[in-house]
Amino acid sequence: MSDDRKTEADTQKLLARIAAALERLAPPPSTPAAFGDADAFVWQAEKDRLEPVPTVSRVDMSLLKGVDHVRDILIENTRRFAAGLPANNALLWGARGMGKSSLVKAAHAAINREKTSALLLIEIHREDIESLPRLMTLLRGQDRRAIIFCDDLSFDHDDTSYKSLKAVLDGGIEGRPTNVIFYATSNRRHLMPRDMMENERSTAINPNEAVEEKVSLSDRFGLWLGFHNCSQADYLDMIRGYAAHYALKISDAELETAAIEWAATRGARSGRVAWQCVQDIAGRLGQKLD
Repeated sequence: MSDDRKTEADTQKLLARIAAALERLAPPPSTPAAFGDADAFVWQAEKDRLEPVPTVSRVDMSLLKGVDHVRDILIENTRRFAAGLPANNALLWGARGMGKSSLVKAAHAAINREKTSALLLIEIHREDIESLPRLMTLLRGQDRRAIIFCDDLSFDHDDTSYKSLKAVLDGGIEGRPTNVIFYATSNRRHLMPRDMMENERSTAINPNEAVEEKVSLSDRFGLWLGFHNCSQADYLDMIRGYAAHYALKISDAELETAAIEWAATRGARSGRVAWQCVQDIAGRLGQKLD
């Protein structure tokens, strides 16, 4: 064999080894999840795929206290949607830690208990809102009805991703898929900070028009469900509900004293504070919260 042929053969062998090594290093191609794999998914925007969530972290509906009115409205809206009847996108807004996201997950679970696998729950992260049209396209071609859920939704200065959400809620030329509804939670009623709205008004030629485009996003939600700071009575009801549910071995008087002291150290009362208090009490009692 001539030197040239030997060199060419050696080069081909080297390239073959490099190609084989790269194939071993490369991750296997992702396969899209089947919608029957689970009742809940997380949207992975960078991969354009849905990741199944076998077990959703949720609170039982019976443990959500002080939100009876908004709970009933959201459950009824979700039930109508699951039945194929007209229903509204929902914005759950208001005080921190009062169970907004917990209520969405609990409503999904409640409806699926009434009718097995009636609804999908698909969580999309706030930073992936611009990929919503791609997710809608994926969902448009399947039969199961889906709640798209975005927790802690808000928009800051120079953030234009709200336009993608606005287009999706309006449906654009194709219309929003009939098997999709959008639920979001936010601490802000209009999804943007007040100083941002005031700045728009102060610097624009037409202040009202400058704010209108951004404020009108929240108008795309047919349901506005407000969550407000809870009273001490509601807070203690939450604590007692958790204590009964987990069979904590503590008297009511001791429980109330511990709950009031805990709220005082936090300077707040809410569902989240109540849960943190119960975790502390259970830890001191040496009991597990299973």
